[in-house]
Amino acid sequence: MPEKIAVLDTGYKSFQYEQELFTSNGFNFEIFEGEKGDVEGKMRFACDAVGLMIRWTEVNEKFLSRMPNLKAIVRYGVGYENVDLKACTNANVHVSNVQGYCNHAVSDHALALMFALHRMLSTGKRIIIDQFGAPPSGDIKELHEMILGIVGLGRIGSTMSKKVKNLFKSVVAYDPYIADEQFEKAEAEKVEFNTLLSSSDIISLHCNLTETSERLIDRNAFIQMAKHPILINTARGPVVDQHAMIAALDEGWITAAGIDVFNTELAAQLPLDIINHPKVMATGHYAWYSERSQKELQKRAADNLLSMLNGNQPDDCLNP
Repeated sequence: MPEKIAVLDTGYKSFQYEQELFTSNGFNFEIFEGEKGDVEGKMRFACDAVGLMIRWTEVNEKFLSRMPNLKAIVRYGVGYENVDLKACTNANVHVSNVQGYCNHAVSDHALALMFALHRMLSTGKRIIIDQFGAPPSGDIKELHEMILGIVGLGRIGSTMSKKVKNLFKSVVAYDPYIADEQFEKAEAEKVEFNTLLSSSDIISLHCNLTETSERLIDRNAFIQMAKHPILINTARGPVVDQHAMIAALDEGWITAAGIDVFNTELAAQLPLDIINHPKVMATGHYAWYSERSQKELQKRAADNLLSMLNGNQPDDCLNP
């Protein structure tokens, strides 16, 4: 009987590439059609699978204990905070994510949020009838007068830096895990975190979510933002302390915030106080999306899973 590949999280228009790849290599390819939060249903569905493809499903010891045949997991996307890597390693299950597939899409989206907030487009629309011809604010600078601060100079952060080098007065960046040569290649000035906070007119977050980066932007960080910058987060929700951000918006420590990611992916639990805040432009975690990036994501996720099932280690493998 063919071994089973299970997709536990849907949402893409088609799984044709995955279907054709796995069936042509002798696997059964099946997609879970139940509710997003039905963990028990997912475990029953995938209990005989050798490979899993997931997005937001949480994989922990309890989940793995129901998967005796499981050999490999791929997480569609870069983040993998919903996967317990230690538990997977102990269970001899290899895990991969997909890196570098959406560098341009995410940086484009972050830049769009910057432009919209900097030029106060939402406010401009609201006052167009009553105050036609008047700017929403009297202190709108031009980008070439401003400093952009990038937190996280990996693939996306570097793409952003190169993309905007001629838009801003200068680009500064903080990333303690990147070699000095990477700052030079990205054409960004390396600075300490506190310096970035105090000197930037716009701050764009592009770091991974780790124990170190969780709540990196907290109350203390907001207080240090001397130039009352615009904050852009297309990285991960928990990198920013949401309660501290509300206070920062209300107190004027930051001018505005562009947010694409939150602490939850469940619509019923999204923070309405942030989404509805007059100084926030919020989008629903689609910064990663473009036609090209989605095709690349699905292709490489499937290729990575097949590679691991064949005993190889793709470049994106997280626990080789």
